[in-house]
Amino acid sequence: MPTVNQESVNATLTFAVPAARVFAVLADPTTHAAIDGTGWVQESADRTPLTEVGQIFRMDMFHAGHPDGDYQVVNKVEVLDPPHVIGWLTGTDQGDGRLEFGGWIWRYDLTPTGPSETEVTLTYDWSAVPQYIRDRIGFPPFGPEHLINSLHHLAELAAPAARA
Repeated sequence: MPTVNQESVNATLTFAVPAARVFAVLADPTTHAAIDGTGWVQESADRTPLTEVGQIFRMDMFHAGHPDGDYQVVNKVEVLDPPHVIGWLTGTDQGDGRLEFGGWIWRYDLTPTGPSETEVTLTYDWSAVPQYIRDRIGFPPFGPEHLINSLHHLAELAAPAARA
């Protein structure tokens, strides 16, 4: 069951897959649209695997409630410790070379529970979001079921048959 507090929501699911395999799926931006539980992530604009803190990758998005409908987000890898944790901040390109991040982070913590089993916790944390952004965007901007849906999608992608 997802848990929600004042500034974050998380969900945990145990996968019958080694942590390294799960991490490899998460570090591949081309899989993120298939992992997403909302349907907002459309396609990765960057195909380079995520390998270092500070790395930037972009995602094409669609949301009917967004002023442009189709839009693009910029993500910056904030934490990366293979195969244990990966997380990124999401923001926008201001069009003049500046990237602006809103303060929310997506984080996956992977804990091996056996040679071929991994407990995965997905956390969406908006504790660093300034008030003016909170006033404009309700947080979280989706229900907590989104996280458990995403974990189920991730488990399917990481399953050996899916990656063969």
